[in-house]
Amino acid sequence: MSAREGKTTGFFWHERCFWHDPGAIGVFAAPGEFLQPQSASESPESKRRLKNLLEVSGLIDELDVRKAGPASRESLERFHTPRYLDALEAGSRLGIGDGGDCAPYTAGSLTAAKQSVGLAIAAVDAVANGEMTNAYALCRPPGHHAEADRGRGFCLLGNIPVAVMQARAQGLVRRVAILDWDVHHGNGQQDAFYTEPDVLTVSMHQAGNYPQDSGFFEERGAGEGLGANLNLPLPPGSGIGAYRYAMRRLVLPAIEAFAPELIVVACGYDACAKDPLGKMLLNSAAFAEMTSQLKVLAQRCCDGRLVMIHEGGYSEGYVPLCGHAVIAALAGSDVGVPDPQNEEIAAWGYQELQPFQRVLIDGWVKKWGAMPCISQ
Repeated sequence: MSAREGKTTGFFWHERCFWHDPGAIGVFAAPGEFLQPQSASESPESKRRLKNLLEVSGLIDELDVRKAGPASRESLERFHTPRYLDALEAGSRLGIGDGGDCAPYTAGSLTAAKQSVGLAIAAVDAVANGEMTNAYALCRPPGHHAEADRGRGFCLLGNIPVAVMQARAQGLVRRVAILDWDVHHGNGQQDAFYTEPDVLTVSMHQAGNYPQDSGFFEERGAGEGLGANLNLPLPPGSGIGAYRYAMRRLVLPAIEAFAPELIVVACGYDACAKDPLGKMLLNSAAFAEMTSQLKVLAQRCCDGRLVMIHEGGYSEGYVPLCGHAVIAALAGSDVGVPDPQNEEIAAWGYQELQPFQRVLIDGWVKKWGAMPCISQ
């Protein structure tokens, strides 16, 4: 019997994270003279509604629900530069600022961001030290675009890089695989671990969306980390068939070959068919399927250690259904909620794997197989 059998699925959240306010910018990076103010696309509602849905369905009663303190300056400096953290503090005192590239914030945002990192740290630590089988952290603001010296794409602080760096520094784990299935490139994890051979970073995203200057297959790591960074820039309009094929042919084999001690997922839902900032076609069942596949892989290669960190996803109505499906799969629960759009989305045109998508993914498989092995 595994030492981890009988352990629970953790759920980490904090009301403070919902209080981050990027400003009345709508889908844009900043307000403008001819842009009527509206709530930012990165609003608290999709996350708050997910938490509420867990309560209403009763699924939350099957989870180990916890809160956590905010990340300390020492923890943040494992990834971020002092100069950048000082700049965020200065902006916070003024009550308004921008982390660098489309990362606006107002008074209280930095407190929420530190809280968000704290949730990620607590979730990773609880799973890495064997206290929980797996965990989900409802983080906000998101973090997968934040780089060491600047914020990007609604992200102020790197939730996953800080959490993984701290767990490794404490000796809880050495080899970690990070999979980012947010519709936008996981440039933050790539930036954090690009030369690190013991952290595999994989990003499956819409090609050329955000950031436009990163996310290419040719970015494979550097120095000792060459071969430990994998980007799959899928064409806009990729659906369930393309994601299923990419997972089976490349993502899951790459992670298994890496033999991690822990798998962390940058769990964005903006690849769903209802998202205003992405052009992909997934439904809630697709996210649940990918979660189940990773859960099986984690049980096979790292004693079940799997942590999901909530990232993007901007459909206030549909994100909760996707998140609930993922958490139910993570917990192995029979508690489900009906998704009235699930079958309709699955029946849309071009959901099947398209010939050009197959050729593209097969080409990546061939090129990836020629990469140097990463020593264990």
